[in-house]
Amino acid sequence: MIRAMPVLQVKSVTASEQFYCTRLGFTSHGGWGDGPDFCIVQRGDITIALDRARDGFEPAINQYWAAYIYVEDADALLAEFREKDVTIKREIENTPYGLRDFDIRDPDGHIICFGHDIDPTVKSPGLMASTT
Repeated sequence: MIRAMPVLQVKSVTASEQFYCTRLGFTSHGGWGDGPDFCIVQRGDITIALDRARDGFEPAINQYWAAYIYVEDADALLAEFREKDVTIKREIENTPYGLRDFDIRDPDGHIICFGHDIDPTVKSPGLMASTT
């Protein structure tokens, strides 16, 4: 396996695309379908798909994180997001699992976490290379 792309259900692909691009610094690869129904956004090596909830259903919301995104400097990213009025759900903190991270909430209620290893010489379990 080489990478993953979380797929988030959203009410409006256009509104979510605008949020991820203007507030979080992603670039859009465009929308597909009437409406549009689907869009892919990317920032660096991170790719997220935005999929319109159909048939009158509300977007599915995860119990907690919809995605955890590893970054080089969570403090710098938090400062960037504050300048763009991104809703911070949980303030930045050093965690017992060895990461310094914070949560944001997107317009559809999805919670996205951004964090980095506190000690770069000791990778957190989420960043360890597979041995299989």
